Amino acid sequence: MTFDLNAELAAVRGQGYELHGKYMNPQMVRMLHTIGFDKVYERGEGAYLYDADGNAYADFLAGFGVFAAGRNHPVIRQALHDALDADFAAWTQFDCQPAAGLLASRLVEKAPGMERVFFCNSGAEAVESALKFARFFTGKGRVVYTHHGFHGLTTGSLSVNGAEEFRKGFGPLLPDALVPLGSLDALEAELRRGDVAAMIIEPVQGHGVMAPHDGFLSAARDLLHQHGALLICDEVQSGFGRTGDFFSYQHEPELVPDIVTVAKALSGGYVPVGAMLTTDRIFSSVYSGMDKVMVHSSTFKAGPLAMAAGLATLSVLSDEGLVANAARVGGTLKAGLEGLAAKYDLIADVRGRGLMIGIEFGRPSGVRARAGWSMLQKARVGLFAQMVVVALFQRHRILTQVSGDNMEVIKLIPPLIIGDAEVKLFLDALTDVLEDAGKGTGLMWDFGRTLIKQSVRG
Repeated sequence: MTFDLNAELAAVRGQGYELHGKYMNPQMVRMLHTIGFDKVYERGEGAYLYDADGNAYADFLAGFGVFAAGRNHPVIRQALHDALDADFAAWTQFDCQPAAGLLASRLVEKAPGMERVFFCNSGAEAVESALKFARFFTGKGRVVYTHHGFHGLTTGSLSVNGAEEFRKGFGPLLPDALVPLGSLDALEAELRRGDVAAMIIEPVQGHGVMAPHDGFLSAARDLLHQHGALLICDEVQSGFGRTGDFFSYQHEPELVPDIVTVAKALSGGYVPVGAMLTTDRIFSSVYSGMDKVMVHSSTFKAGPLAMAAGLATLSVLSDEGLVANAARVGGTLKAGLEGLAAKYDLIADVRGRGLMIGIEFGRPSGVRARAGWSMLQKARVGLFAQMVVVALFQRHRILTQVSGDNMEVIKLIPPLIIGDAEVKLFLDALTDVLEDAGKGTGLMWDFGRTLIKQSVRG
């Protein structure tokens, strides 16, 4: 008997949503149907997705930041073909494959001060590793995190998740301490209690696209070290050139964190992979002897396909100058958005770095639009931003997302390969949407009322 993948998939062509609804998460299917995102994509190429009718969709979501090098990159794809053809002896559990060591060396080259790497399978696993290592090294239990911070949804990472909508009902969690983003006073107050192992922070937050003031991370690291605690920089979404620096914490050039977590873009969009980078001192405190060699581990760590994808991704980022491109194109896009903000009072703020940009909406001045805004706000904060996201998708085939629950913010995290054409495409599309939104009437606002009904129903 033979297995034919193409035949298997052909037999269920067009049944994806039905199968998901029956065997997986029916609420996902319901949500996608409601907002009109229930497309069937046949393939992805570069910065675009293509549906069954051949329509192109500009991908300003990039799989939540996974596709930094774009979709279906030929160099990364070829590296995976080569890895399969090499027939590596994967996961013997008692050997040291050179691909893992090579990728580890390339990562520490990009993060001066980091000396050792632990590979895992996701950003959440990288965060779990960071929390464990910080608690073990310091002998302390509590971890400080910030409002709106997002570090994963496993139990440990959920304990440092600054969004209550994810935490509710899953306690009790690990000992923690929530502080406002950028508040050194609040951090110091927690540190004075003497039981803080670390602070974990995204140098640019994914939820809301917010960042602390310049110099905060360096000042926080010094304060943490004074109290025997560590600084963990979560670069799962903001790393690998996303913000115009290779790591977003490098916006403060002299900063050296104690631990750095990465994932998403390292995969090249093909094979899930995560990693925790840290110093030899911290790493060796955990792996202190041969009897401790498996004290922290994962069966599927450092798989050969994941390592190949990671090596190829780093090569593409370097060879194609994608970090510099993110800085340049991101600056152009942000400037264009600031120009729109000066024209349309619906835009309250434009923020972010590189190609990680947040657009926050605020109450308009027009009478009809203001009434519609108030109607949406009473039902649920964030519905206006969702209305914009849907309009961009339905009218202009641009895929974006609302940047968090109860936020009137959309987030732009396109592949780092985009250029001036995609910037113009987005700015023209948003101009059209804002023109319509400012009128307070029309199909866009009709859809807003549909969102209200769905929100009321729960």
